[in-house]
Amino acid sequence: MAGKRFLEVKGLHGWYGESHVLHGVDFHVDEGEVVTLLGRNGAGRTSTLRAIMGLIGSRKGSIQVLGQETIAMPTHRIARLGIGYCPEERGIFSSLSAEENLMLPPQLAEGGMSIEQIYTMFPNLKERAQSQGTRLSGGEQQMLAVARILRTGARLLLLDEISEGLAPVIVQKLAEMVLALRKQGYTIVMVEQNFRFAAPLADRFLVMEHGEVIQQFTQAELPARMDSLHEYLGV
Repeated sequence: MAGKRFLEVKGLHGWYGESHVLHGVDFHVDEGEVVTLLGRNGAGRTSTLRAIMGLIGSRKGSIQVLGQETIAMPTHRIARLGIGYCPEERGIFSSLSAEENLMLPPQLAEGGMSIEQIYTMFPNLKERAQSQGTRLSGGEQQMLAVARILRTGARLLLLDEISEGLAPVIVQKLAEMVLALRKQGYTIVMVEQNFRFAAPLADRFLVMEHGEVIQQFTQAELPARMDSLHEYLGV
């Protein structure tokens, strides 16, 4: 199952101004793997995704993407290495139609999905192609936010709380999307509060607390860890 190493994070520290939020984060993700970052609010999970993209105040340590060190790179160059970031706030432009939103980012790498492929994966977006961003439901906006980065050619997807606040039927569709992307060889790092959504999807789970990874385990080890996770995460 494991491919070559796509992402390797070592000794990652991060700051927003004076606030030291990441305290030596260590983990790796192999090509084609789905990894979920678990933890309570404020544990540093979103800050870790933002740091990988260079969207944090300052950072030090090592973040290698396909063997290339990115710690000193600006965000636009990091994206060109094939990384797509889907932030929790989604960033849909309300004055543009769904299709205009979809077409907005440039293609950064070879192998991005065509509009036809995207509409096959997200039939809702095809139906709503000419609808304004503000008229899309929360679920449609979330699908659009993910679809937009698939068009760029990104192969490593950083997905932040994609199931939050959505109806169960939409959450199920997003789970099917993650599984379909995994089958197509995408590498995915998810931050998820919804443990029931994340549990069946990930190959490995990393538990964060106080800005560092304190434990990790595989899908196969999950049943044995449930009691401690219930206690730790309140799931």
